[in-house]
Amino acid sequence: MAQPARLEGGAEPSAARLIPIQRLAQGGRWRVEAMRAHSEPCLLWFTRGQGRITIGGVTRGYGPHNAILIPAGVMHGFEAGPQTHGMVLFFGRNSGIDLPMTVQHLRIREASKQAELSAIFEAIQRELGSDKANAARAAQHHLGLLGVWLERQVEAASDEAPRPTASKRLAARFTQLLERDFRTGLGVADLAESLGVTPTHLSRACRETCGRSASDLLQDRRLFEARRLLADTELPIKEISRSLGFTSPAYFSRAFQHRAGKTPSAFRRAG
Repeated sequence: MAQPARLEGGAEPSAARLIPIQRLAQGGRWRVEAMRAHSEPCLLWFTRGQGRITIGGVTRGYGPHNAILIPAGVMHGFEAGPQTHGMVLFFGRNSGIDLPMTVQHLRIREASKQAELSAIFEAIQRELGSDKANAARAAQHHLGLLGVWLERQVEAASDEAPRPTASKRLAARFTQLLERDFRTGLGVADLAESLGVTPTHLSRACRETCGRSASDLLQDRRLFEARRLLADTELPIKEISRSLGFTSPAYFSRAFQHRAGKTPSAFRRAG
């Protein structure tokens, strides 16, 4: 069975980590741009650059001083060019921090609020990297303050948030189902049937919300997992193929090469 999504090689960490966005992409832009989900919530804090981010099947733009909270299990990917700077805070599994349960995209326009968030990030980073007594407890308290800061910003922005369209609601339901079942070998027709819509209607909704078909989102998610397993584990290719629901290693190799430009073996050697 496929292993849970993780950030880097080795077992997925369970404690909080604060990592520069540029470092996330060091192993290949696919590590941030391809569709994936984490088993813990994370907060993206963009301080410079701009691009597009797709969360739950909905694409939107991001720019400097955007804070984006992505709950655990929510499929996402974002552009990270040379001018993109900022930090990603992974809260860890079962952190105990009270956080909003839905995706939040906050555009922090006030300089005072930007300074508040930057100060909290600096305090968390300082304690996470400290060997002083009770540093872990201090970091936990700062994480709690961050949770309060987020709640206040969400409450302040709630009146401005538009109601999601029917297409956005369907795309969100589809990506939730996709994240659960992408390893099973089910196709778009099967997932559309589970959602009570036709494949054509589902793909139309996805194209409207993120400019991509439902099939493209499904294959992108499977390809990310295939790349991750090839790069970060020593699982045999035939086992990776089986774990992702492909009918045979040969079919997996053809599908991988079509989208990645390399065979699974060549991709692993290049890593």
